[in-house]
Amino acid sequence: MAGLLRELGPPVLGALVRRGADFATAEDSVQEALVEAARRWPADLPADPRAWLVTVAWRRFLDARRADEARRRREEQVTAAPGQGPTEQDDDTLLLLSRCCHPSLSPASAVALTLRAVGGLTTAQVARAYMVPEATMAQRISRAKRTVAGEAFDRPGDVQNVLRVLYVMFTEGHTGEVDLAREAVRLTRQLAVATADPEVAGLLALMLLTDARRAARWTRRGELVPLAEQDRSAWDTAAIAEGVRLLQAALARDRLGEYQVQAAIQALHDDAATAAETDWMQILEWYDELVALADSPVVRLNRAVAVGHADGPPAGLRALDAVAPDVPRRVAVEAYLHELAGARVLAADLYARAAGTATSVPERHHLLRRAAALRNAPEDRAVAPPVEDRYT
Repeated sequence: MAGLLRELGPPVLGALVRRGADFATAEDSVQEALVEAARRWPADLPADPRAWLVTVAWRRFLDARRADEARRRREEQVTAAPGQGPTEQDDDTLLLLSRCCHPSLSPASAVALTLRAVGGLTTAQVARAYMVPEATMAQRISRAKRTVAGEAFDRPGDVQNVLRVLYVMFTEGHTGEVDLAREAVRLTRQLAVATADPEVAGLLALMLLTDARRAARWTRRGELVPLAEQDRSAWDTAAIAEGVRLLQAALARDRLGEYQVQAAIQALHDDAATAAETDWMQILEWYDELVALADSPVVRLNRAVAVGHADGPPAGLRALDAVAPDVPRRVAVEAYLHELAGARVLAADLYARAAGTATSVPERHHLLRRAAALRNAPEDRAVAPPVEDRYT
């Protein structure tokens, strides 16, 4: 029952919005209808659950609007409008995502509103996904709804805003009751059905090609496993194949974008049977494309790693000079490049220093293990350098 309600929530919201309901009131009305359905349906499931929800939610919406006497006449006219027709059966995913991902919202608020309104999650589930109190998340969602309440909602907005929010959701993904990475994949799939934009396909490909390594990314004890040391037989080959197909189709459209480029980089990593067989020259070429399309300190940081493999560690360290010292994980990359160059003592010290600014416990433990391994390894035995399995 919970799964059915979650599936029906977003299209019902889309139906109300297409009838002229303002987003904030419509979303509240849909939530009330879902609560009513959860109470009634176990004993009496309607023949057409979606139509039932649309009817109940629309009544809740009208009840709320009738409190405003100045709009009573308009509401009565809307009440007399024709019933649900082909237009309301349309896929409203892009329309809803555009509103939830409005540029006036912060990324955190946009993700929360997207999970609630389009993902069909409860406020409690969203709060648990972000590990904050439910009251805090409720306030965040309420503020987001108030922010977009006065915005026109008659056509989809900029798809790039939507893609940025879905990308943030994916990169923040973690396991638990609500896996944000998988929610991002699910929503991006819906968006890909609603639009033929090659960057949508590129983002979906990037997610699939990266998430395919999920099973090999962690040990049973929750320790981070770098890409070079992962068991590649545990990678999801079906997800990789789908990602490659999507990427090839997107690239064939000849409208290159940053997500397509990032997907191409991940495809090259996934294509290598071993870490040693990674085609770093091609990866570097794609990073050069990415710098031209969407230059950022993070892109430059990852490009320095590619330069270190393709042209040698000294060249990688020179490329790293273009990244400001205070950029997160810069010290870790510097340590990695020095390790590639054979400067083990310096690399160990840098890994230990990087651990002090790590943003998560698994990352900190990983960096400390690298430092210890370099300090304790016999002189005649090289320590396999880690390759970060991160998103650019």
